Amino acid sequence: MNKASHLKDIGLKATGPRLRIMELFENSKDRHLSAEDVYKKLIAEDADIGLATIYRVLTQFEQAGILIRHHFESGKAVYELNEGGHHDHMVCYRCGKVTEFFDPKIEELQNQIAAQHGFSIQDHSLYLYGECEDCSKSERKPFRR
Repeated sequence: MNKASHLKDIGLKATGPRLRIMELFENSKDRHLSAEDVYKKLIAEDADIGLATIYRVLTQFEQAGILIRHHFESGKAVYELNEGGHHDHMVCYRCGKVTEFFDPKIEELQNQIAAQHGFSIQDHSLYLYGECEDCSKSERKPFRR
């Protein structure tokens, strides 16, 4: 299915900005992008799309289920394509790098703990915060929370 058809199927008109932003998420090596990241990448491609339009499109894509929004400790929202599979995140406090991971043992343990407390998990998010390998090797002072 092409991008324009996909947008129409979910009730969104296939405008130039929507198509460009969708392509950006599909083709970017960075899987987690803020509105400002999207803006900078589009400016670098000489696209004439304003920041207000980017925010509007990101919100529409989130509401339509195309994107998932996360609020990591940086305080700003980041978005990733909703590809249907569950995964968790490790976030570097220093550089903001986000690493995705999935561990079936962690998932099973969460279910066991929930069951022990009579709790039925409907959804969850796991974010681990620390230093990535590159930052831990750098000459800067260690991060202190």
